[in-house]
Amino acid sequence: MKLFKFLIVVCITVLLTYTFNNRLVVQGTPIPPLGKFLDPNHGFWQNAERDSFPYQSQVELTGLNEPVAVKYDKNGVPHIFANNNHDLYVAQGYIIAQHRLWQMEFQTHAAAGRVSEIIGENGVNFDRMQRRKGMLLGAKATYEAMLADEVTNESIEAYANGVNQYIQSLTYKDLPIEYKLLGYEPEEWTPLKSALILEYMINNLTGYDDDLENTNALRLFGKETFDFLFPEHLPGIDPVIPTDISASWPFQPMETEAPLTALPSDKIKTSLPKPDPDNGSNNWAVSGTKTASGNAILANDTHLGLNLPSLWIMLQLHAPDVNVYGFTFTGAAGITIGFNDSISWGFTNAPRDLRDWYKIKFKDDSANQYWHDDQWKNTEKHIETIYVRGKDPFYDTITFTHHGPVVYDKSFGDEDNQKNYALHWIGHQPSLVQKALLELNRSSNYKDYLEAIENWDAPPQNIVFASTNGDIALRVQGQFTAKWKEQGKFLMDGSEPKNEWQALIPKTQNPYQFNPERGFVSSANQHSVDSLYPYWVYDASYEYYRNRSINQLLTSMDSITVQDMMEMQSNSYSLLPQETLPLMLDSLSMEGLSKEEKDVVNTLKKWDYNYLVELKAPSYFQAWWHQLNASIWDEFYTSDFALDAPNDYTTTYIIKNYPQYKFIDVDSTGQKESLTYLINTSFKQSLTNLEIWKENNQMDYTWGNYKGTFIRHLADLGGSLAGFSRYNVQVNGVADAINSTKRNHGPSERFIVEMSSPPKAWGIYPGGQSGNPGSIWYDNMIDQWRDGEYIPLLFMAAEGDNQEKILFNQILKPTE
Repeated sequence: MKLFKFLIVVCITVLLTYTFNNRLVVQGTPIPPLGKFLDPNHGFWQNAERDSFPYQSQVELTGLNEPVAVKYDKNGVPHIFANNNHDLYVAQGYIIAQHRLWQMEFQTHAAAGRVSEIIGENGVNFDRMQRRKGMLLGAKATYEAMLADEVTNESIEAYANGVNQYIQSLTYKDLPIEYKLLGYEPEEWTPLKSALILEYMINNLTGYDDDLENTNALRLFGKETFDFLFPEHLPGIDPVIPTDISASWPFQPMETEAPLTALPSDKIKTSLPKPDPDNGSNNWAVSGTKTASGNAILANDTHLGLNLPSLWIMLQLHAPDVNVYGFTFTGAAGITIGFNDSISWGFTNAPRDLRDWYKIKFKDDSANQYWHDDQWKNTEKHIETIYVRGKDPFYDTITFTHHGPVVYDKSFGDEDNQKNYALHWIGHQPSLVQKALLELNRSSNYKDYLEAIENWDAPPQNIVFASTNGDIALRVQGQFTAKWKEQGKFLMDGSEPKNEWQALIPKTQNPYQFNPERGFVSSANQHSVDSLYPYWVYDASYEYYRNRSINQLLTSMDSITVQDMMEMQSNSYSLLPQETLPLMLDSLSMEGLSKEEKDVVNTLKKWDYNYLVELKAPSYFQAWWHQLNASIWDEFYTSDFALDAPNDYTTTYIIKNYPQYKFIDVDSTGQKESLTYLINTSFKQSLTNLEIWKENNQMDYTWGNYKGTFIRHLADLGGSLAGFSRYNVQVNGVADAINSTKRNHGPSERFIVEMSSPPKAWGIYPGGQSGNPGSIWYDNMIDQWRDGEYIPLLFMAAEGDNQEKILFNQILKPTE
């Protein structure tokens, strides 16, 4: 018996020792090595920052030429003062890593398809998709372009030096808590990782397409019906750059030749995951002729996923040839969105179809050769080794044609393993965006701005500009392909050379405005141009509502102030219900409605179309509109094939102008229902759905609750790190309003600058400067962001200025 008890004790001791020193996985959730994690001297306790600024006041860094001063203001924003550019970017890399190391490295793992190394086999399909799309291929091409430019190369090398010196200074005690929770350590930062950060954003902003969904719709419904359901231009659109009828477009467009071959007849059941089609932004610049101060004012808010740590971080960079403040991506040198002494700039996504799919015909199952231009050509094959935590590596063979990687094949993609589709994507091309940003940081006028953004290729953006001398401008900038009409709108035959990208549009032919007579420029991801622009321009994700609201407001406003701009960015009015709800209410029969249902009708009639968190009217409308769409487009939602239903703007156009159209019925009933019938039945069903939602969620369906906006930690998978996230944030707005908030998507920053001398600026974002959940700077700005408030941005002209506003000083000095 004593021996038995002894063996039990030994087994328990061994088990506890293993548990406390090794990472376990319980029901798919990683459990860190508890011994190290709970150690009061080294574990997670060390991440509970008791000091507002838990940084060393003096740090020695190898590679610095002279000391660098870093001054932190009351918002936790670092202001970096260096005596040369090399030291400036070494310091930036060190400071950003000091704040956001885990985030910046995790994003590069996601871009490179290396998540399985961290989370195990649950990440394998994601990693395969990233690698098959060619993310690393594009990042390597961009890295080579960075190397070829001396200034860019020096900047990213210096940045990497700073990041690595921070990493080398860390012990287990100092690691960000995510490394401790997930049980791994940071690796060396390389300039290639900065290229991967850019590729991460290129994918977010150009990775959406509907080629395969369009192909299905074309085959299922025919060309005439397709063109009616998915029109390229409808009445009422308000493009970023309207055609100047008096001058037209003063250039001769590049010529392209369309093939005579038919489109492939495939029907695709499964479409791979894509970025949110609402990834975009608002921006505008107003001339001094329309402002109270006489100074130009620029505003920008970027609409992306709402995450913690936040996508953006604020800082100021000061060296002899640059003094710039703004928002930057973790991993990128310089400032991305911001201002300097003379100019300001910002971005919105410029939607354009930048991904095309080609059907590949292989000679046989070996996929060693494919048919192109009437001959068999050799493929290239890459064997990707995906390291999987706790498992053997997964090997994925990716076949490359001259079009690009074959993403869909017999082992990945659609359920039909005979579909071999190659992807040609702008994300595979080198990008000089890092160079453009560094030059924008130093620009002092419109001419400099144009020269800087000449380097801007991907992701294409609407780049807004304002200056202290009063100029305003907006340019739709990127490297665009000249396409024949409908090229890339559907799956294309990969054997036909004329289906390839034949010519690039010269950047001098990109649309732009400079000091327009109306006194403002603006963009919100709508059509870049109208149908008079001489190139065929198409995208599936154009925005139809925010842009018109912005232009209507700016047209009506005079003596504009910064406060007006703040209120405008928080404007939660939507044109969608304004343009649809009256028709829906007019078609609603009051006979047979209960008192409660009549109360809902009265509430909707009194609603002013503002999406405020305390109201129920927005919830009533959204639930009703969703149910009505489900009834009209049931053929799309119930199809066995990948399909996208027509968008809200097209749906509104059809129900107003073609109420008898053949799709306006419930396909499954076998009889033709009227629009009035669908409006009435969907109204009742939507109220039933809301009551079910209320019971399931144990809360009332006010708009704030029903929308349920949340800001989730990047590693919060399935709510496992709910304490690091913020749920049920009661923020006004809706996707179609200027304040474009959805559940986990919305204004990832708001920024306003008045171009006085010196400029004055305000900003906010839904998070904080620190990436550490134990810091007071982790999520301290969320409530202000929610409420439409801003913090004034401290723009220092020199190191010794505004000392009363500086709370902490850090000196980075050369190693002795």
